[in-house]
Amino acid sequence: MKIKALKGFKDIVPGEVLLWQYLERVARDVFDRFHFREIRLPILEETELFARSIGEATDIVEKEMYTFVDKQVTMRPEATASMVRAYIEHGLYVEKPVQRLFTIGPMFRHERPQKGRLRQFHQMDVEVLGSENPRVDVELIAMGAMLLDELGMQVSLELNSLGCPACRPGYRAELISYIDKRHDLLCSDCKRRSTTNPLRVLDCKVPSCREQIVDAPSILEYLCDQCKDHFGKVQAGLEQLGVPYRLNKFMVRGLDYYCRTTFEFITADLGSQAAVAAGGRYDGLVEILGGPKNSPGIGFAIGMERLVLLLQQQQAVIPEDEVDLYIAGIGEQGSRKGFELANAMRARKFSVAMDHEGRSLKSQMKQANKAGARFVFIIGDAELESGKGILRNMLGNEEQQEVLLSAAALADALPESLVS
Repeated sequence: MKIKALKGFKDIVPGEVLLWQYLERVARDVFDRFHFREIRLPILEETELFARSIGEATDIVEKEMYTFVDKQVTMRPEATASMVRAYIEHGLYVEKPVQRLFTIGPMFRHERPQKGRLRQFHQMDVEVLGSENPRVDVELIAMGAMLLDELGMQVSLELNSLGCPACRPGYRAELISYIDKRHDLLCSDCKRRSTTNPLRVLDCKVPSCREQIVDAPSILEYLCDQCKDHFGKVQAGLEQLGVPYRLNKFMVRGLDYYCRTTFEFITADLGSQAAVAAGGRYDGLVEILGGPKNSPGIGFAIGMERLVLLLQQQQAVIPEDEVDLYIAGIGEQGSRKGFELANAMRARKFSVAMDHEGRSLKSQMKQANKAGARFVFIIGDAELESGKGILRNMLGNEEQQEVLLSAAALADALPESLVS
């Protein structure tokens, strides 16, 4: 019996990897323009980190985390908590008052696999720690919009505010009162959430529940003066930068640490899995995890599997890396000399491919074409005898020239532009 990948876990094969590399390349370029620095985080963390940050009453902590109970460690279900833990542990707030960080890597949640959603999934996560200025919110959202635009994604931005600990209790009480009157009409998950995390009822995707909350009160009507001013400046900043958005009073996000600005980038091209990027502000999280007081933060994560699906739907063509030089060794001695030259040319920063199976020159030329080789260097018995191989230019009209069988001579005969 063949052993297959676990359900919800997926191999990313070489042809598909090109799309992933392309996404990362574009993202890193955009992040660099906004002066974000990369941080690399461990996959395993103490379970308590996620229970305290995400919230014990969330679906993630209650049902979806991969936790080793005997060790009390968990495979990370998201990156923000780990980012904040590292920010505190390494005293990054001392090094620089405002930290602009990003990380790229796998996350893990035990949920039902579906299109664009796996149990091992990958995210690009960006965070700004140390500033509560609404312009930072605007700048971060604008960066997300710029990245998705440069990837050719057709998305819309939805925006909301979740208020703060000062103004949320009044809204929570009003929402619970509204939900209680419709309690019997809600799904089992929402009945449970109505007492543990009532804001999550607004985020339910079950059609019958969505019908019940259509007239639910909006938190925007309960914002305190400070939150109202902050949210007004975020909206004005987005308008100033020409970033279109629409308000969505039902967007609450599924993690307890969010406050004030929250946002999602939505696509109509992935069915029910509409969000390709989402995030928000979490001004109290650093303190909750043992860090200094008054250390605000904001960030967002982009689901890479969903971006890959969108690129595939767009039939995006990502060119494979071409080979600078293909060395065609004919016969055992020609192959032996080619093997030596291939290693020497790689040390000189050229990308080199060659055949080790003793194929004919015709077959090797086909391989060179398939690999997109710019040049082919042919070494057979006649070339070994003369001490010169045949260098064929595959880019134009296949012009040929004789070149000494040495790495120095071959490097001199190739264009300098090929050196990586």
